[in-house]
Amino acid sequence: MRMVEGEKEEAPAAEAEGKVMRWSPYERVARMASGNAVVVFSVSGCCMCHVVKRLLLGLGVGPTVYELDQEKGGREMQAVLAHLLSGSPSTSASSASAALPAVFVGGKLLGGVEKVMSCHINGSLVPLLKQAGALWL
Repeated sequence: MRMVEGEKEEAPAAEAEGKVMRWSPYERVARMASGNAVVVFSVSGCCMCHVVKRLLLGLGVGPTVYELDQEKGGREMQAVLAHLLSGSPSTSASSASAALPAVFVGGKLLGGVEKVMSCHINGSLVPLLKQAGALWL
């Protein structure tokens, strides 16, 4: 499991011009989610986040894990993830924290703990992980 803490990301065009521009929370989530075969957005003390991480590790997957409570701009990214998971335009702070974990496989949003568990139970999780290159068996 690769733990990533507080990565700074700058816009490439801004680097060429010598300016420092920050990515929007949505752009950061998209870039982080597409960086590895399996990416988990989590919060350190979340029991359901722990369950998903342990399941993936138990299957032999080493996911990249972003602990959003330790990331600069983590609350904004949580709101983006809550929006992506719920499909509704507005989210409260409590629904944003309830949206975690958020699991991306092959750069695409798989879902939260319920979706990951249902895929595991119905047998579709391992093929998804193989297709994304996270498993070789």
